[in-house]
Amino acid sequence: MELLVKRFNDLSNDELYAILKARVDVFVVEQNCPYEEIDDMDQKALHLYLKDNDRIKAYLRIIDCDDHAKIGRVIATDRRKGLGTEIMNEAIRVCKQDLKKDRIALEAQTYVQEFYEKLGFRQVSEPFYLDGIEHIKMIRE
Repeated sequence: MELLVKRFNDLSNDELYAILKARVDVFVVEQNCPYEEIDDMDQKALHLYLKDNDRIKAYLRIIDCDDHAKIGRVIATDRRKGLGTEIMNEAIRVCKQDLKKDRIALEAQTYVQEFYEKLGFRQVSEPFYLDGIEHIKMIRE
């Protein structure tokens, strides 16, 4: 398994296609949730993904904000194999070491709150609906 960390302009057409396909497969098709996947944030983001045999196994993006980093679009295509934890640990490392951000934010679907809490995130908002799915804001400092 190979970890890749790339800016938008460094992604090949095939890599970008694979990323968007993985995200749509999970968030739009699997979760039956039509939403604005192409949101003009990818160009500003760092894209982290685990690849095996030219297939994305886990993915997320990091957006460098003024006083914090924001993680989003977290997916693992092969579930219950520790890939979500692995990609999140890499993201935390990138935020701290490369982006020099100790404060990391994310908006989590409430059913995975415990997963993020195990990684040091804490809930900082009441539940709210985003694209018809209940979410909470979480922070790791």
